[in-house]
Amino acid sequence: MKKQRIDVLLVDRGLAESRNRAQRLVMAGEVRVDGEMVHKSSTQVPMNAKIEVKQRPKYVSRGGKKLEAALDAFEVDLAGKICADVGASTGGFTDCLLQNGAKKVYAIDVGYGLLHWKLRNDSRVVVMERTNARYLDTLPES
Repeated sequence: MKKQRIDVLLVDRGLAESRNRAQRLVMAGEVRVDGEMVHKSSTQVPMNAKIEVKQRPKYVSRGGKKLEAALDAFEVDLAGKICADVGASTGGFTDCLLQNGAKKVYAIDVGYGLLHWKLRNDSRVVVMERTNARYLDTLPES
């Protein structure tokens, strides 16, 4: 029976967005193959194995989970609000803001190519890469 690395299978089956993400899921103990927990992302498993991921992350990065806790604690209502994520990086805060009702989010970062593809393609996100927020006078309308 043909076998494949578990991290590759997780991506191929759409259970993880990338091999890096798949590896993190395995290391966190979130992946089971045929009912058994897998401990190494390089583990070879049968191609037809039953793969379970305990919990799929709600946000594209852990930052979203942290912001969600603050929004809940301070009872912030984002419905219809226009927000800025300064230092957006992967976009955990951006993702959290959108999932909690923000109308538009300006994802500002000095880096380039860091923002998650899901957010990059969301019409509610204005991607402002290679931008230092200290030097911003205005925000674009689109």
